[in-house]
Formats: sequence, structure tokens, C-alpha cells
Amino acid sequence: MKQVMKKSLIAVLCSLCTVSFAQQKQPFSTCSAAFIDSKMIVNLFQPTGQCRLSPKASGELTVKTIALSSTESKPLNKIPFTVAIRDKATNTLHMYSRKPMCQIPVQRVLANCKKGDNIVLLTVSNRYALPHNEILVK
Repeated sequence: MKQVMKKSLIAVLCSLCTVSFAQQKQPFSTCSAAFIDSKMIVNLFQPTGQCRLSPKASGELTVKTIALSSTESKPLNKIPFTVAIRDKATNTLHMYSRKPMCQIPVQRVLANCKKGDNIVLLTVSNRYALPHNEILVK
């Protein structure tokens, strides 16, 4: 009888844990976007949107959560990210930053890029969706 009760208690605890985990935030459930100072880099926050930067761009590169509505995209909080650069000639990605950061002067990253390269932003947590994560250096 004690064995049956123990097994039943374990089964109940396991199902409670499963329900608890299911109620946590789903992966990629919080929208985010890349910014230079307070300006969003993507030209249109839709699947067809593109991110482009002049090699002479300046300001603080950040990734922020955003509140989306039908009329605007409002920046909220900075989130940690890392940076890689995709070489245009070989399509090779190399890590620019290994340590997560919340902001970096974009000129510092651009100094390592050539025309046609892409700056690739990687979120540190899978909680954040960053659909426009590649920035073309034009």
C-alpha cells in the first residue's frame, strides 16, 4: 500500500512540475529590435524589413525589447547580446564579441567591417525574438 501511495505522490508531483514549466514564457515570445541610439535600424518591422548601415554611422548599438502596435514600435528595455560579423567574400561568420553587452559604439564594430559585410546580432537568451538580426554594411 505504501508503494502505491509513493508512486501516486511521485506521479502527482511530476505532473505539477510539467504544468509549472508549461506556464513559463515560451521561447522567442518577447519581440526585440536593433537600435542606433533611439532609432530602430530595420526599415519596416515585417518579414520583408531590412537593416542597413552606412560605414560612417555613429552612435550606440543596442538591442531593446519593443512593444508593437498597429501604429508604432515603442522601445522598452535593453537586453544583452553578442556580435558576429559575416564576411561578404567567404560568407564566414566570426565572433566580434564573446562577452554579452547591452550597448557598444557602432563605430567600433564598423571598423572591422567592409562594404557588403553583415553585422549579426545574437541574443543571449532564447526568450527574445530578434527577427532582423543581420545588418548590411552598405
